[in-house]
Amino acid sequence: MNVKDIRTIGVIGAGQMGGGIAQLVAQHGYRALVTDVSIEIAARAKEKIAALLEKQVAKGKISSGAREETLGRLEPAAGLARLLEADFVIEAATENVELKLKILREAETHAKKDAILATNTSSISITRLAGVTSRPGQVIGMHFMNPVPVMKLVEIIRAVQTSPDTYAATRELAVLLGKTVVTSEDRPGFVINRMLIPFLNEACFALQEGLATPEDIDQGARLGLNHPMGPLELADFVGLDTVLAISEVLHRNFGDDKYRPPVLLRNLVAAGWHGKKTGRGFYVYDDKGEKLKNSFG
Repeated sequence: MNVKDIRTIGVIGAGQMGGGIAQLVAQHGYRALVTDVSIEIAARAKEKIAALLEKQVAKGKISSGAREETLGRLEPAAGLARLLEADFVIEAATENVELKLKILREAETHAKKDAILATNTSSISITRLAGVTSRPGQVIGMHFMNPVPVMKLVEIIRAVQTSPDTYAATRELAVLLGKTVVTSEDRPGFVINRMLIPFLNEACFALQEGLATPEDIDQGARLGLNHPMGPLELADFVGLDTVLAISEVLHRNFGDDKYRPPVLLRNLVAAGWHGKKTGRGFYVYDDKGEKLKNSFG
């Protein structure tokens, strides 16, 4: 594939990650087909992007003209049939292996024969996902960091089957999107989450054992480790359901207790406290996403 021929990028999933990816590609001049199970869900993603861009206009970061041009390149769609219009496809559905397998099976029946199918999974085996398609050499992991338009990193993961051309084209596209690339072989958690999840879990264990308050744990990481966010804040931002899902993948595949999910994390997810996106996780948030207090005081 010649990356210079890419004009339209199909994004499957209009949630937090899919919306962020769609915003990124539209801001870099590509037509973005944002697909989900209904046109209403996809349209809401465009509305959220419009609101985010309006804030950037208000802060003087972009012009109102640039905002309108970006929104003009964003096109909501229902289902996967219109992937036939896409030159490159990025799957960004929920971190659920059966769902991703189902989506990739269907996506390849609609996508152009030479289109690359990239998946934004943060922990699931790319080799397994590629294996359900008839074009495994054109499947690759393209793990964006959240929030996608802000974070500079993209982690590219090669399945056993991924061809050198697919890797080269995906890397080139990531660079054209303004990202810095790190590359991983297909191992559970890849590079980023293999390092991150034990850190987030250990912070949760410290809280579970009463070692310190959420505020002190996070303040310690910010000031003592020079991290921009504390681990509990970060877990809320990522989504506690996602953190738990990745922890379970790592624990199951490595059999190492350093990846075991804390009971507290499981309980918060069971309660529906998934973090910032639900208004409550380790902390309680207002309607604007501002932190109000911790959930345990």
